[in-house]
Amino acid sequence: MTAIGCDHAALGLKTLVKEHLEKKGYEVKDFGCFETASVDYPDYAHKVAKAVVTGECQNGILICGTGIGMSMAANKVRGIRCAVCGDTFSARATREHNDANILALGERVVGPGLALDIVDTFLTTEFSGDARHVRRIAKIQEIEERER
Repeated sequence: MTAIGCDHAALGLKTLVKEHLEKKGYEVKDFGCFETASVDYPDYAHKVAKAVVTGECQNGILICGTGIGMSMAANKVRGIRCAVCGDTFSARATREHNDANILALGERVVGPGLALDIVDTFLTTEFSGDARHVRRIAKIQEIEERER
């Protein structure tokens, strides 16, 4: 199952991504927001991140105006590796190299067609498991443990 969440600035793209994934057969759990009234993106980033880190959902997608705020908030949750991607190369690389478990997008940054391509790339790319990448992820986890 894929968790999805957005703030008020990205409701349109979240709706499009969710419908796209459901048409492709993905099960999607929507953590909001559901209206265009102003909300605080950290609230939704936290809900999606917790669903991913607890195993309720396999991965997540967060969308705000730029993707940056959502990514910053989600990465505060231990065990989350959230990457902002504005192109398919980055989406592929962050899965293959970083084993990212949440994708962040910016509705004001990428158009709908590119956003769907990025989502598809992120969700269909597997972690390479290469020893150098495993070692680097372990170092990220060591920093996470030391600094929290």
